Formats: sequence, C-alpha cells, structure tokens
Amino acid sequence: MRSLSYVQRVELDFSGSVFPHAVCLGDADNDTLNELVVGDTSGKLYVYKNDESKPWITRSCRGMVTCVGVGDVCNKGKNLVVSVSAEGWFHLFDFSPLAMKSETSSYHEVQFGDEQKPLFTQHIPANTKVMLIKDIDGDGKSELVVGYTDRVVRAFRWEDSFDSPDQIVGQLVLLKKWLLEGQVDSLSVNPGIDGTPDLMVSQPGCGYAILLCTWKMDSSSSQEAEASSALSSDSPARDVILHQTSGRIHNKNVSTHLIGSIGQAMKEDSQKSGLFALCTLDGTVKLMEGTDKLLWSMQVDHQLFALEKLDVTGNGQEDVVACAWDGQTYIIDHNRSVVRFQVDENVSAFCAGSYACKDGKNSPCLVYVSFNYKIYVYWRVELERMESTNLAKVLEANPEFRELLQKLNIDPNDGAAVRDLLHNTLYFPNRQKESDVS
Repeated sequence: MRSLSYVQRVELDFSGSVFPHAVCLGDADNDTLNELVVGDTSGKLYVYKNDESKPWITRSCRGMVTCVGVGDVCNKGKNLVVSVSAEGWFHLFDFSPLAMKSETSSYHEVQFGDEQKPLFTQHIPANTKVMLIKDIDGDGKSELVVGYTDRVVRAFRWEDSFDSPDQIVGQLVLLKKWLLEGQVDSLSVNPGIDGTPDLMVSQPGCGYAILLCTWKMDSSSSQEAEASSALSSDSPARDVILHQTSGRIHNKNVSTHLIGSIGQAMKEDSQKSGLFALCTLDGTVKLMEGTDKLLWSMQVDHQLFALEKLDVTGNGQEDVVACAWDGQTYIIDHNRSVVRFQVDENVSAFCAGSYACKDGKNSPCLVYVSFNYKIYVYWRVELERMESTNLAKVLEANPEFRELLQKLNIDPNDGAAVRDLLHNTLYFPNRQKESDVS
C-alpha cells in the first residue's frame, strides 16, 4: 500500500451541515459537463459549477435535505435535479437553459436569486435516508428508489398526467414496498447473469439483499398489475433475497455500504455477472462478482462510511474508493492493489466521480464535505498505474532503452550492470565527468 498526495483542489464556499447522501455529481444542466449538487439540513440546495467557489445556483426546499440526485427521473430525455427531505418532501428542479430562461428574463437573477420555486413538489413517506435514480426492472426507463430509517425501501415511477413528450406534468406513483431485516445504508443496481439489473440494498454485518421487482411478472395482465400495485401500497411485500458474504465473521450490527455496476476492462466472457463492492464501518472492503463469488477481501484500520467507484487510470476499469470519517481514502483496483490519500479534516460526506472543474472537460475527482463547513474538490485524481513498480521495470519495456544500453556496451539482460548504471545516473550524475577530466 502506497500513499499519494493530491494537491490540485478547489475550496467551495459553504456554511451548512450535510447528511452523508446529500451530495452528488451529475450533469445538472444537460450541457454534458458535470456539476456538484449539495443539500443541507436547513433546506438549501446548492449547485456548483466549474472552479467557482460560490454556488452557481441556490434553491430552497422544504425540510432537511437528506439526499440529492441527478438523473432522468421523468424519462423525458433530460436530467433533472432531485432532492428529498427527511420530512418526505420530493422536489424536482430543471436547470437546463430553456427552463432557466422561462423562470426569469435576467440570467443574473437565475444565478444568484433564491426565490425560484421547484418545478414539481410532492409529499412521499417521511424519514428518507438514501435515494437511487436507475432503471431497476430492465424496461429502459428510470425509477426512483428511496430507503428509509425504518428499514423500508420504496420504488416509485413517474407517470404523466397526459401524454406530453416535453412538459413535466404528473406525479410519482408507488410501485412497491419492501421491508428489510436491517438498516438500509446504500442502494445500488448490479447486472445479473442474464444482463438484467438487480436492485441491491446493503444490510448490516457485510450483508446485502436483492429486492425483486415483482411488477415485471404481472405485466401480461393489467388487472393483475393493478392488484399487485395496490397490495404493495398497503402492506410491505417481503420479496427480498438475503445474502451474507463469505470470509471473516462480522458484527451483525456493523453498518455496511455497497456500490454496484463497477466498470470492468474488456473481457472474453461477456456473460459474466457484474462486479460490486461492500465496505463496513469496522474497516472491511470486499469485491464480489455475481451474487456470492468473493474476488478479494481486505481489512484496514479506519472506520469506512462511504463507498464509490472511479476510473483513476483512464483504462475504462473503475476502481473501488472507500472513505473513512477521518478523511483517509482508499483506492483499490480489481487486483487488490491499494493506494491511499489523506485529507486533513474529518469528513461528514463524500462522493467521487467526474466533475468539470478546469479546462472545460470532466475529470476524475474526489469531493469531501468537512465537519468545519467546508467543501474540498480534488479535481485531477489520476494515476498512470495502480500497482507498485520501479524505474528498471518501466525502462525494460522500452525498446529505445535497450538500444542505448547496447551502445554503452552493457548487456540489457545483465540486471546488476543495469542497476548500477541507473544508480550512478540518478545519484552521481557528475562522477563520469570528473573521471574524464582527471
């Protein structure tokens, strides 16, 4: 395990308190460049753009914002910003250019005004904790999944009041309600063996559950579908498949987080199931394939409270990123090569992803919200490789280096001679010149 020191960071102006799931990255204004969305306990929603320290847009929500998200929740072909409060208030915001122009004729008022109302507001059950905007049933349309503090998970779908491809007029309709045995800390989607998405929820003790979307089974009969929907609205259906990961025995009460659909490099067997990772508060990180295949497990000496995925090498393979309360961050690849990065302050919320901070393009970044009411964006989180290496191994793969050795009458296969040459060149570059002079 080696340590890194990232220095390219931006500090954002912020003065509120944040729940762990009230910060995210996404294309909030549909310009292909990602923004940072943050909601605080006073009901304020902030959208940060580029490297500006002040918020690009500020909005007011009802209640304490516990989770935020960016996605095509209404299935209109464009992203909307979603915020949900602890009191159960669901808000939709449209920050695309056309919508912004319709709100006000003054762009300056849009940037710094705070009186614009949400595009849509609806009250859903209270005590929200975590939120997910994904296609969970494989129909190509997004659903809204919300986890609650009472161990309940609910799935909603947006339904239009009338058939309109552009206007957003409708409401959220409850699809299903699940009741879990343990607390819900993370929601994610992971492709199954047949390629269809599996809705996953973390469970204490490094466990997880797969939630069955039973409305798919009733699609052949509209009457059965309506009956199933009515049943799920009234009583918690127990269509839950529990899984316990292998390895060391965990405290059954230790909180667990998971992240699914981890990007993999090109592979021969395209039928393999997707990868997902879990982490626990007692410092365990696991990478899993399918539903029960453990690829690796590792133990760290920090309390992990957040789990993300990020491609730091640019090879299309996403690495696992786990963050601890004290700011220690671990980046782990699929071969269990580990690098770590330490932030100087304790952290209340964390996320990772792409953010257009500099140069007008998205780049890998790490976002930390500290307990001292500061937001730090490390905006160029890149590595040439994850695994440890040395100069000799890198040069051995370079044909030009072998040609230079031959010109110096050094056998490229003579490891001792090559090491001596590198040592003298790096640490005693003037030794040969002094010898020539004498």
